[in-house]
Amino acid sequence: MLTAFLLLFAFFDLIHELEDVGKDGYRLQHALGFVLLTLPGRIYELSPIAVLIGSLYALTMLARHSEITILRTSGLSTRTLLVTLSKLGVGFVVAIFLIGEFVAPPAEHLAQQLHLKTRSSVVGQEFRSGLWVKDERNFVNVRDMLPDTTLRGLRIFEFDGNHQLRSVSEAKEARYVASDGWRLEGVVQTRFSNDRTEVLQFPTLIWKSALNPDILSVLMVVPERMSFVRLWQYIRHLEDNQQKAQRYQIALWKKVFYPLAVLVMMALALPFAYLQDRMGAVSIKIFAGVMLGIAFHMLNGLFSSLGAINNWWPFWSAITPSAIFLFAAGGMLWWAERR
Repeated sequence: MLTAFLLLFAFFDLIHELEDVGKDGYRLQHALGFVLLTLPGRIYELSPIAVLIGSLYALTMLARHSEITILRTSGLSTRTLLVTLSKLGVGFVVAIFLIGEFVAPPAEHLAQQLHLKTRSSVVGQEFRSGLWVKDERNFVNVRDMLPDTTLRGLRIFEFDGNHQLRSVSEAKEARYVASDGWRLEGVVQTRFSNDRTEVLQFPTLIWKSALNPDILSVLMVVPERMSFVRLWQYIRHLEDNQQKAQRYQIALWKKVFYPLAVLVMMALALPFAYLQDRMGAVSIKIFAGVMLGIAFHMLNGLFSSLGAINNWWPFWSAITPSAIFLFAAGGMLWWAERR
């Protein structure tokens, strides 16, 4: 079932990429490589839906052959059945977490690098003037950022404790050296002191900054596809610089709760097994599972966006979709038990 979903989404992604084939050296093999590298992220996103549909199918087939009825008649309670399903689901939870933490983020990063290298080689520009980042008292403007995090057209606006502009440094290029920091090349520095302005030129200059390639590279990958550790580091950087980190905080909490959605999906599938075949064919139940899975996927995206727009507490923005479906599963089980 997961394979069918992956093929469907991969087909849609490929159709989208085909629109760019032939532009700036972007070829069909590049589009195919990009789609393949994004598959781990798709697996992570679609796993709860696939588990829901798979559980629905398995439980419905058991009910169709009266195995569920025999088990319940022999004394198997709904609680025990839920515990059994949860034990099976723990393996899926661990697998999804590992994919989301160690497989999908680097694959997504490589996909973006492939896309950028073969098209424009520029990571991104927030404004017409380029990318803007706050670093303690400094504001940093980068015209272009290459896939290897080399910076071009760098401008550093340094302020003092009274928010007065102290200097503006412009560099043609900057490369990160782990032992030293950023090595600026072709630097023109304008210093402001009282009523004087001094212009200095340096062939090379070392710039110490809290910014590093790991922090800058997160701008290439959407928060939902980043690893837990990378999200945590970037959130701390934003908070240290008194910048809004709402979207990344929501993504961080989703990394915690999203794998657990597998258990919720299994609980949601159980009430369907209690329905008799005369109340609906297997295909109808599977269709209902597909619709529920799509609704869960859309609800996750909706609450992430609403949480970022309305400044909701990230914890609630991340957990609410799973909580809604968990309560729905509980209500359906209660209704099925009463019947």
